[in-house]
Amino acid sequence: MGEPEPVVHPFDPVFDGNSRVLVLGTIASPASRASGFYYGHAYNRFWPLMAELFGEPVPSLKDVDAKKTLLLRNGVALWDVVHACDIKGAADDSIENAVAHDMSELFAACPGLRVYANGQTAAKLYRKLVYPAIGVPITALPSTSPANAGWNMARLVEAWRVVTT
Repeated sequence: MGEPEPVVHPFDPVFDGNSRVLVLGTIASPASRASGFYYGHAYNRFWPLMAELFGEPVPSLKDVDAKKTLLLRNGVALWDVVHACDIKGAADDSIENAVAHDMSELFAACPGLRVYANGQTAAKLYRKLVYPAIGVPITALPSTSPANAGWNMARLVEAWRVVTT
């Protein structure tokens, strides 16, 4: 995997005044950075999961507008915890020197947000880097990454159903 590389997060958060749930990942993967949007790896189950949870068609991997519309129409905000870090490839467990996004504006614009992490590492980083300033707790959900092969889609849907309530 080589040495960690410095990465700066390339995407703005997705949210509007109707967002009631915030889903946080760690930092955009190489595949996401190459595709120009969150969860850009062809085998990541995030977009099929969101479509299933909200009874909508799965957006095309390249259709950023359709992905944003799916989220916003259903009250879901999306961002990543980490603004910048050193990381080996897409390996969350290799993250070093993490600097969090300043989430104060997002939380001010969307009072009462419930916060969920896409995976344990995102939750851990949020608790360490963001929670002390924001004070909003986070609930860790199982990762949609293809590396989390122990969770099939049916189990993910059941665990993630909390974002729809």
